[in-house]
This record gives sequence, C-alpha cells and structure tokens, in this order.
Amino acid sequence: MFHMLSCFHLRDDVDLVRFQTDFRLFFDEMRAKDMVESVGSLGRRQSDTPMDTDEDRDHGYFIIMSFRDREQVDAAYAYIEDHQKPRELTHTSVLAQVRDPVFICWQDLETAAL
Repeated sequence: MFHMLSCFHLRDDVDLVRFQTDFRLFFDEMRAKDMVESVGSLGRRQSDTPMDTDEDRDHGYFIIMSFRDREQVDAAYAYIEDHQKPRELTHTSVLAQVRDPVFICWQDLETAAL
C-alpha cells in the first residue's frame, strides 16, 4: 500500500462540517474512478502530549489517504492536475478551505509485520 498524509490548517472562516462534507465528496469521486483505496477520519492535532515531538510544524488537522500502489497514486495525481470540470470543483473546493498544506507520502515495506 501507498499512503499520503495531508497536514494543514483550516482557514479561519471555514466551517468544519462543510470541510468534512466537501472532502467526502472529493474522496467519493476519486474512489468511484478507482484513484484511491481508502481515507481515514479527519484528525485534530493533540500537541499537548509528550508523544507529539514535531516542533517544526503547527498544523492542526491531518488525514491519511491510502492507495493500492504507486501507479494508483500517479494516476490520481495526473487526474487532479488535469484541471477539468467537474473534478476541478471538488478538489478546488477542498483546497480553498485549507492553508499551509503539507503532503507526506510513503509506501509500506514488504516485510513481516512488527
């Protein structure tokens, strides 16, 4: 599996429920096109625990999307970058609600589970 962690702030004027609804529409669209396998729930950072040691970033929200493999990731990226309607509307709507996004990707290692 291949995963992408999205770290971001919500813009000050964004309603959390609206963001979740718009993100779900975007995910459902991508899933219907076989461009993503799954998405985790939206998470709010809990930086007041000693387990949170990232002092370089202060992002407040996180979400993980999972993909079957690198080919699916690359297809999803190409689809988003194509910027043709109606897909532009769902992705643009989500991006318009966030600020300072950072995207981190990794692939599971094909070794025995720890």
